[in-house]
Amino acid sequence: MLAGRPEQAGIGSDPDVFRDEGTDVIGESDHFQSKPAIALESVRSFFSAPAGGGIAVRLLISVLLFSSAVTLTLTALELYLDYKRDVAAIDARLDEIQQGYADSLAESLWNLDTNQLQLQLAGIRRLPDVTFVEVRETDTARDSPIVAAGEPGARSIVVREFPLSRVVDSVAQPFGAVRVEASLSRIYHELLERTLILLLIQGAKTFLVSLFIVYIFHQLVTRHLLSIARFVGHYDLAHPPPPLSLQRASPKQGDELDELVEAFNMLCASLQHAYQDLKNSEQRFRDYTETASDWYWETGPDHRFTYVSDPFRASFGEGGSIIGKSRRDLAPQGELGQERWREHIAVLDRHEPFRNFEYTLRDAGKLARHVSTSGRPMFDDSGRFTGYRGTTTDLTAQREAEERLHQTQKMDAIGQLTGGIAHDFNNILTVIMGIAELLRESLADRPQLATTAKLIDDAATRGAALTRQLLAFARKQMLAPRATDVNALVTETVKLLRSTLGEQIEIQVTPQRDAWPAMIDPSQLSTALLNLAVNARDAMPDGGKLMIETSNVVLDDASAKANPEITPGSYVLVSVTDNGSGIPVAIRDKVFEPFFTTKQVGKGTGLGLSMVYGFAKQSGGHVTIGSEEGHGTTIRIYLPRTGEADASTEQPEHKVAARSGHETILVVEDDDMVRASVMKQLESLGYRTLAASNGAEALALVDRGVAFDVLFTDIVMPGGINGAELGREVARSRPAVKILYTSGYSEDGIVHHGRLDPGIVLLGKPYRKLDLARKIRDVLEG
Repeated sequence: MLAGRPEQAGIGSDPDVFRDEGTDVIGESDHFQSKPAIALESVRSFFSAPAGGGIAVRLLISVLLFSSAVTLTLTALELYLDYKRDVAAIDARLDEIQQGYADSLAESLWNLDTNQLQLQLAGIRRLPDVTFVEVRETDTARDSPIVAAGEPGARSIVVREFPLSRVVDSVAQPFGAVRVEASLSRIYHELLERTLILLLIQGAKTFLVSLFIVYIFHQLVTRHLLSIARFVGHYDLAHPPPPLSLQRASPKQGDELDELVEAFNMLCASLQHAYQDLKNSEQRFRDYTETASDWYWETGPDHRFTYVSDPFRASFGEGGSIIGKSRRDLAPQGELGQERWREHIAVLDRHEPFRNFEYTLRDAGKLARHVSTSGRPMFDDSGRFTGYRGTTTDLTAQREAEERLHQTQKMDAIGQLTGGIAHDFNNILTVIMGIAELLRESLADRPQLATTAKLIDDAATRGAALTRQLLAFARKQMLAPRATDVNALVTETVKLLRSTLGEQIEIQVTPQRDAWPAMIDPSQLSTALLNLAVNARDAMPDGGKLMIETSNVVLDDASAKANPEITPGSYVLVSVTDNGSGIPVAIRDKVFEPFFTTKQVGKGTGLGLSMVYGFAKQSGGHVTIGSEEGHGTTIRIYLPRTGEADASTEQPEHKVAARSGHETILVVEDDDMVRASVMKQLESLGYRTLAASNGAEALALVDRGVAFDVLFTDIVMPGGINGAELGREVARSRPAVKILYTSGYSEDGIVHHGRLDPGIVLLGKPYRKLDLARKIRDVLEG
């Protein structure tokens, strides 16, 4: 478009330049007027040409250079011819010396008349341009000058030597020689004078002629071109001026300037129509780009951005920070070495279209944004590549949702795996603990073997604690939730923490005064706080500060939308913060996974945070983590609020001695080792036992009328009838029979979300003989 700032055309920016059509234009009738004002104006216009030189200036320089070259060439040729003529004159003079003085010099030399020789050489020396002359006598004995006149020269001389001889018996006998030197200095001096005179005359003539030519050219052409340039430079498509008109007396048939003016006026008219269409097109394009969810962009042939839509600018700063950069400049450096980037760059270099190329870049807040971009190459009418044009879609929210879903699915899958392992491991531990107790009782009189049995029992106890942590992570542990005063529980737990963490750790508790009660298993929350405190202590080896806060939070739909793993509602928030070393970003998403630990081998199981995660999720809440390397970590536990009456801290359970009995107990257990171990424990307590390996065998005993007082059955069993179904059938047919369930797995027919169905008595695996004895008596006497 011709619309633009005046300085772009190299002219002034006076807004009144086109006050009327005749402004700043001189008619042709004034071309040859000799008024000083017109001449002065022409000279001023000529020397005020735009920066870089106008046409008139370049014409002057060209004429001067060409004229100077011709002048120098002709002058050099003329001087060369003069030089040749002067040198030829010197050669002729030397020939005359040889012809006119050879005989007389030979006579004087033969007679050794040095006075005469001296006079003769002095005469030769006075000839024009001769600077030195000498006479030598030549024989076998000597060859040296006899008489000389003048000073011999070293440069710019012409030398002539000729022999001196005497005729003896009709034969010329040489006996001497004459050397004559003629200087070229006079010739050079005359040539220099002629050169200066010729250059001055020719230069003045060339300059005056060139100046006259330029002046005429300026009057006829240049000043009108300047008028056209001013018109074009000030042309505004939004407010077009009247058509261009030069105030001059044009030739009858018109000339090139008239054709140029007509062409400009036609062009401006065409541009004016194209400008109404362009504005409409630009508005449509702007409406599309600024309301679309995608970003629009354009790059030049060097693959650098030349245009980005406003949403792009809003997300990644002003256009100045994007325009001029390439896609590689915006991408994180760590991605550029990847094979897919090399393939993408190769596609760009081949000028091929591309679709859905995904990469990450940093927005105005330096946050990583995952985007997908597609583009197609642009070519002009000649087929020359001019750049790319395309769209970019922000996939950040979609990728984050996918990542959260993937993480949730991964944690669920790990939970299923660990839950299954814990179930089988509990069966093994039940056998080991039962046998170890029996061994300890039978080896009471043999201390050494009893100590070995105790080691087995202790190892089994540690294994049981490990399975409890695995089940907590898998959200399959047996919970005893009740309305809990979180503030009171935190206060009681902190008393234990002060002795556990040591004096180098400062503990600060900030409870919310009116904190709601939470429906949780209080013992599990105490364990979770203990695990978090130990982790914080390890992150502060030189001491530090541990802060525990409680608060009430309400998450609405908008708040929960940011984290789909938590549902809207009312929660009691327990925050545990330390100012330790923090957690690196690379492993922050893995800290809740079981067996993941940054501690040294033997210093931790990697189940602490996974247990906290499982406990919170199984309780209907959630856990989040925030950390910054070198500044500390904050763990936030969201616990569901309850409207039930508050309960303070958990009351400790008093242990009682194992009580025996004489009743008959039907043991239903599919694991042979567990079944045999349980029967030995019950028999050691005085009970009579019956055994069945599955529900079908147990029902067969019932159908045969076999009497028993207690049904002790595992819940998860093969054969099509699980323990819950067996218990319901026995309760229907024999209401007097007491039922005690056992399981090492929470998701079965009597436990839902970690909570027992009403009226159900459960003994969780693994268990000790004392626990078994107490539960048996509880169901019999309950």
